[in-house]
Amino acid sequence: MSPCPRKSNNSGKASALLLALLAVLLIISKSAFAQIQRTGGADPSACTTPAAGSDTSEACGLLNQGIRAFQAGDLDIAIEAFKQAKTLEPTLIKAHLSLAMAYASRYVPGAASEENASQGQQAVEEYKEVLTGDPNNLTAIDGIAAVLFNMAGGSPPDLSKLSESKYYRQRHLAVQNDDPEPYYWIGVIDWDIANQANKDLRASSNLESPEKPVGENDAMPPAKAIEFRADNAATIEDGITHLTMAIDRRPEYDDAMAYLNLLYRQKADTETTPEARAADIQAADDLVDKAKAIKKHRAKNCAPPPTKGFDSN
Repeated sequence: MSPCPRKSNNSGKASALLLALLAVLLIISKSAFAQIQRTGGADPSACTTPAAGSDTSEACGLLNQGIRAFQAGDLDIAIEAFKQAKTLEPTLIKAHLSLAMAYASRYVPGAASEENASQGQQAVEEYKEVLTGDPNNLTAIDGIAAVLFNMAGGSPPDLSKLSESKYYRQRHLAVQNDDPEPYYWIGVIDWDIANQANKDLRASSNLESPEKPVGENDAMPPAKAIEFRADNAATIEDGITHLTMAIDRRPEYDDAMAYLNLLYRQKADTETTPEARAADIQAADDLVDKAKAIKKHRAKNCAPPPTKGFDSN
């Protein structure tokens, strides 16, 4: 019998609502959501109502009303309340952040519709409005990065949005460099970019030489390896550096180890000698073993995984 206590399996309206809210919140970065909570964007007592009758008083009332609606899953009501709050009091940063969060929550990664894209873009614009007055606001910076990353998803991914998302993760580090999350996400983005280039080169090789197909796990043909190295070695090294720094700041960061493993496999495809390729593959395999050991230890001790940003990959 497992030593870990089982979670309650209660059903009913409250459980269904909780599941719905969890599904909504997973669409945006957990790190951004946590920062919004810290700044009051998801706390019913976020805005202490000042003297009655003022615009600020009414704006705070609308903000709190919107937050309660958001927590109840009534996004339309929440968005309207947040809009009215920021109109009444344009300097009420929490109203802007909460509105951006609500728009981000309505965005569905991978859903190809103009309305869906508009939700994501509205979230980005709302966060950018915060940065106009407070350029170092980490909630807005991380919010933009998370939404852009989600919007970049697809096959193939939107490389321009990935690059812009990376820019905002770098901007976070310029403000605060001790958080492992931005390092992790930069590494993930670098892998996304290199991985797409790798797929494209393999596809072109198979078109050029159908009699010698290159499988997903096969070594890159020498000419393609040279091309891959020329165009992507710097991106791969950047990703390896940032994921290593994420792990330095959180030694049991198994998700960072997973992506670091993947980047070493990308690095292997830049190599032109069997020995160099084998060394990269071994480094990747070692990371897999280390991540597995961490997960096993965590499961044995019923410990939750460390907080990290939502991986929309």
